[in-house]
Amino acid sequence: MTVDDVKALGDTIRQEIGKAVVGQDVTVDMMLTALFAGGHILLEGPPGTAKTLVAHSFARVVGLAFRRIQFTPDLMPGDIIGANLFNFQTSQFTLTKGPIFTDLLLADEINRTPPKTQAALLEAMQERTVTIDGESLPLGDRFTVVATQNPIEQQGVYPLPEAQLDRFLFKHVVDYPSAEEERRIIASHGSRQSAMDPQDWGVEPRCDAAALDAAVACVTSVRLVDEVIDYIAALVRATRDVADLESGASPRAGAMLAGAARARAALDGRDFVIPDDVKALAPALLRHRLILSPAAEIDGRAIEDVVAAIIEAIEAPR
Repeated sequence: MTVDDVKALGDTIRQEIGKAVVGQDVTVDMMLTALFAGGHILLEGPPGTAKTLVAHSFARVVGLAFRRIQFTPDLMPGDIIGANLFNFQTSQFTLTKGPIFTDLLLADEINRTPPKTQAALLEAMQERTVTIDGESLPLGDRFTVVATQNPIEQQGVYPLPEAQLDRFLFKHVVDYPSAEEERRIIASHGSRQSAMDPQDWGVEPRCDAAALDAAVACVTSVRLVDEVIDYIAALVRATRDVADLESGASPRAGAMLAGAARARAALDGRDFVIPDDVKALAPALLRHRLILSPAAEIDGRAIEDVVAAIIEAIEAPR
């Protein structure tokens, strides 16, 4: 598969998702980039902005098995990964796999469950394996977590720890639709009395495992010249020297940014990364990895403003 094929595949996936989802083009692009870069994505947005519908439609179009977990305060780790349960008929323990054994896992409102349960995803997101009673069980190579959280309600939520956040390639902020998009949503979805399956909107698979593997292999071959590598390193290192930040990005952030930039270049039909790829992805990749200093919080500074200032200050290669 060539980068032209990857671009065509991306265009096909976007068009098919558009049968069920109005707008949210940037969200779909970020999910495509995360998938081809082998990363996970955290979607933050108010209720009713189609986060669940986008994830479900995305999984169907790219041919991934889909499972959804509604995270609640009483959810236990075993409810996610599964457990060995005693079978009284056979007098033996039987492995009962949890919903994490899938291709695309939608962790809905992930910040509504305690850190102990959130941590059940750590090993799966990093190693794509889970451990049950000392036995390591592999997940699929394309295992992807799409997590959502609501930024409005603050009661009964548990902020994700830094170690968990660092496993997400992107934290994408889902905006409200434009006036025209909202009108189209009302016109097309207003007659529906409940949430519908993407299949009900005519959304069909447009990709299989072989095509997905070929696209991922093509992404890894996209060229990253030394000047762009230096630019990525400079951006990441600059986050550790800003007075407004208490904690900067880790070296993992630079490696992830390089992989994501390769995926974005391929989706654009290019076999080489340009600085604009890095600039476009840096905010979503850095915003959840940086911690504001107490003084910056008192002054009302926002992470997005600090990231934008860093990008502006670091000269991009020509």
